[in-house]
Amino acid sequence: MAAILQGMSTASAPSQEPAAGGGPDGAVSPLAGMRLTELLDEVQERLSTVARAQARVEDLLDAFLSVSSGLDLDTTLRRIVEAATRLVDAGYGALGVLAPQGGLNAFITVGMTAEQRGRLDHLPEGKGVLGQLITDPHPLLIADLGTHPASVGLPPGHPPMRTFLGVPVLVRGTVFGNLYMTEKHGGGLFTAEDSAVLVALAGAAGIAVDNARLYAEGELRRRWLTAVGDVRSTLLAGLSPDEALRLVVGRVAELTGADGAWLVSGPDPDGGGYQVKAQTGAGLVDITGTVLHPDEAPALQAVVTAGTATTLDMTGIPYDGPNGHVTWGSTIGVPLRSTDARAAVVIAARRGGRPGFDPAVAPLITEFADQVALALDMAARQQVARRLDVYEDRDRIARDLHDHVIQRLFAAGLSLQAAATRVRDDPVRQRLCAVVDQLDETVRDIRTTIFDLHTTDGADHPDSLRRRLLDIATQSAGESLRPTVRMSGAVDSLVTGELAADVAAVVREGVSNAARHAGARHVVVTVEVTDTVVLEVRDDGRGIDPTVARSGLRNMEQRAERWGGRSSVARAADGGTLLRWQAPLPVRQDV
Repeated sequence: MAAILQGMSTASAPSQEPAAGGGPDGAVSPLAGMRLTELLDEVQERLSTVARAQARVEDLLDAFLSVSSGLDLDTTLRRIVEAATRLVDAGYGALGVLAPQGGLNAFITVGMTAEQRGRLDHLPEGKGVLGQLITDPHPLLIADLGTHPASVGLPPGHPPMRTFLGVPVLVRGTVFGNLYMTEKHGGGLFTAEDSAVLVALAGAAGIAVDNARLYAEGELRRRWLTAVGDVRSTLLAGLSPDEALRLVVGRVAELTGADGAWLVSGPDPDGGGYQVKAQTGAGLVDITGTVLHPDEAPALQAVVTAGTATTLDMTGIPYDGPNGHVTWGSTIGVPLRSTDARAAVVIAARRGGRPGFDPAVAPLITEFADQVALALDMAARQQVARRLDVYEDRDRIARDLHDHVIQRLFAAGLSLQAAATRVRDDPVRQRLCAVVDQLDETVRDIRTTIFDLHTTDGADHPDSLRRRLLDIATQSAGESLRPTVRMSGAVDSLVTGELAADVAAVVREGVSNAARHAGARHVVVTVEVTDTVVLEVRDDGRGIDPTVARSGLRNMEQRAERWGGRSSVARAADGGTLLRWQAPLPVRQDV
């Protein structure tokens, strides 16, 4: 530029000597004027070139700012393609993201209309010229795609394309993807200057992609850590084990983007099976409680064999197990090791056709599983501690009832019984005796309560005989009869199996008879267990009718006789009916 300006100065400065071709009077010749015009045109052209270069540099800087202004990876990738297309004045632009297993994992396009994309059977897969740029990641300039040796043609419905420019996008020295530009506006060819500009943009794009990926990884890790904190706080707040496991699989499915997630516990020491403890997923058959064997569940088998986090592509693997109606694709499983409970496995799966799990998920779900296992152990210890506190309170209450309340009631009963022998008024004596009987019943009730306080939480289990007898008495009594059930002794632990079934049947028959035939308002069921089961059903009705059909009574007698016991039904001395059924406990064979 300085040389050009210097030439202009020299050409325009007045000369002391006549110019070549000038006249004797020093006038400038027409030839010299033409030379000045050429120099001015050259200066103008060079100034325009400098202005265009400056404008392009400014556009490139704007593009740098544009691609590096966001942290969302998808948004950043689209900004890169849009900026590249604008910088080289291309009609179409695309960014192909490489897949770990080869080919293209994503293909972001600019310039194609929705109608044009709709006419395509599929997006490019990284073959032909695109594949050459993948295998040889260097800038590639092509004047005519159709004449290039690597060209395989355009797919049906693809818009015509001739000129081509491609450059790789590197992230920390590794090829992340490639920028593809086609059809330069105006029908011209892409130039070396276009290639240099695109290479510069690709360098900035690599930094922007790296930042977006780091941000995405940090955000993903934050979500997993948040999930761990939520699960831990919920568990320690006293959530039931079943709800806790459902919470775990729900969070795993949410964070991995899975279509289904399961938590299986095992293996069973007897059969080696794993029981499904929790499940989540739309459109799936609920298999909670089902026992799975590793040889019939490929994802479970992979985790059990590896003993660590394992991914498996179910595409093409025959599977007809639970939820076999779904075509499964990528799966990931991780063992969940617990010190206070049996080991477990968490499995997440995506339906076929969806992208596989990101390799970065494996360490995150492993860390999540380890933290959840620790939280489950802590929750289990807390539950044991709370249960011990409850048992301690129960023991204290039972001890106070036995040492204080019963003794006082018993002493009061003895005093009233002694006083009754000195009373000559017959109605008063009978009333005192009735009070003594009520005190005896109260003592029995308190002793039953004391025993219940010493029993475990198993009495609340649906299979508990105590629970079953309470339910039977309530259901068989109906709406017109008010039942009372009293039990003493180790009912749940000593009365089991067929004997428990016979006791339940006798209670159902006795209470049903009182409700249907006795015309009673109240029925009392008493069960006492020592070395013999003694069952009484007493109502306050009109007493048993001698003419009533005795088929049900015969059944109760047969049930007692097969255990070596006996059964009887008679009118009670104070009115109503008394059913008494007893059977000795079977002798246990200790191994």
